[in-house]
Amino acid sequence: MEESQIPRKTIGDLLSLYRRQNSLSFAQVEAQTGVTKGALYKIESGETKRPEFKTVKALAAVLPQPYEEIIECYVEDEQRPETLYEILQDVIQLGSNISLLEKVAVKFLQSPQADTYTALERLYHLAETTTNTELSLSLFNTIVKYAREHGIPQYIAKGLLQKYLIERLDLKRLEESFRVGEEIIHYIDFLTREEQTLFYFRMALHAYNTQKYKRCIELCEAGLALETADTELTARAYLAMINSLSRLGEYDAVENHLHVFETFDYEFIAEAAKLTRAIVKARKKEYDVAVPMLKECLREISPHSRIHVVNELLDIYLETNNRHAIVELLRKEKEILPVNPQTPYKHLSIGRYYRYKGAFQIKTGFLDEGIDSYIDGLCAYGEVNDYQEITESLIHSQFYLLEKHMDFHDLNKLKELHNRIMKKQMSRVSVTGENPMKENPMQQCDYDSKEVT
Repeated sequence: MEESQIPRKTIGDLLSLYRRQNSLSFAQVEAQTGVTKGALYKIESGETKRPEFKTVKALAAVLPQPYEEIIECYVEDEQRPETLYEILQDVIQLGSNISLLEKVAVKFLQSPQADTYTALERLYHLAETTTNTELSLSLFNTIVKYAREHGIPQYIAKGLLQKYLIERLDLKRLEESFRVGEEIIHYIDFLTREEQTLFYFRMALHAYNTQKYKRCIELCEAGLALETADTELTARAYLAMINSLSRLGEYDAVENHLHVFETFDYEFIAEAAKLTRAIVKARKKEYDVAVPMLKECLREISPHSRIHVVNELLDIYLETNNRHAIVELLRKEKEILPVNPQTPYKHLSIGRYYRYKGAFQIKTGFLDEGIDSYIDGLCAYGEVNDYQEITESLIHSQFYLLEKHMDFHDLNKLKELHNRIMKKQMSRVSVTGENPMKENPMQQCDYDSKEVT
């Protein structure tokens, strides 16, 4: 018999099986569940095809089948939107079965007794207020899929935005979540002005953290064109735009924008502006001005931002071959490195630090130590799946080592690590149906609110 021809079990079937296997009368089941004998008889005989959900919950407490299996049987014949919504809330409270949640959500949306837009709005609100991120993401995915199938762009836009805001917090999937964000551009007109502004600024920060500097500027400018109030998010995005201009060598534009940036009234503004001015001088190779400014920043800056200053100094000292100054900085490594890095830019900065350290160690004849430093840098880049930095770091390390007559053992040590990192990260992104927020909860963070540079 084909699967489609196999009779589907009902709640009545499960009840009948339970009574037969345990030689129970309706009266005995009534005593166990509080459901009357008459109601039980009607359910088992099929006279009541859709019992009240509270009745099903009472039966579920004694039936041997898993709760999820009982609910799946029940929702097959259920079309009442209020009952389905109640089941949704119950499944969310249990918080364990994604497939069941999606099945009930679709049944709720398909209910002929409910207006489609009203159902989508209720499901959207439920997803927004669900504290379990995994379940919330599942509901938003269901909303987007259903809205696509039924041509409802407003909820494609709203669902994608919420999906993006969740997935962007996973540092292992920054590129994938950025692509989700880019798709929202096609539906931007279906978002409110407030949602559009939020989206553009979050995406601008995301672009900067994935080194898409031109895109960061474009997205920030789009958000600024909509923003009506100076918020901290506006200031953070504005700083990302300034730093993107600096990365692109647009130093005059940086200095012009810094004057505007300094009008924001937030605690981090003065520190960020001071450091940015020093970095601009460094990148313009005005080292006689940049070094004193950076040293002053290092003395005054908050501990979690020290690594950014040190990297700029190391870059200058390597360029000018100031070995003594480099040694002095490396001695303070424990004070420099972030204790618990949780942002993309922090991991990249740590990778950059070890890359500078490794280059210096190899140049000064400490080959084994230099290789270990490059390995530490590769691991930092691997935390955010930055394959470009991994590749460039390998190229740099091999170049310096070859200059020092590196043996094949040293080269193979680096190659093996690179292959391990690439294999590990590629296996993560190739697994279908994987929930990014479940993979590594320690990587979840709001990286928009923690970076000065």
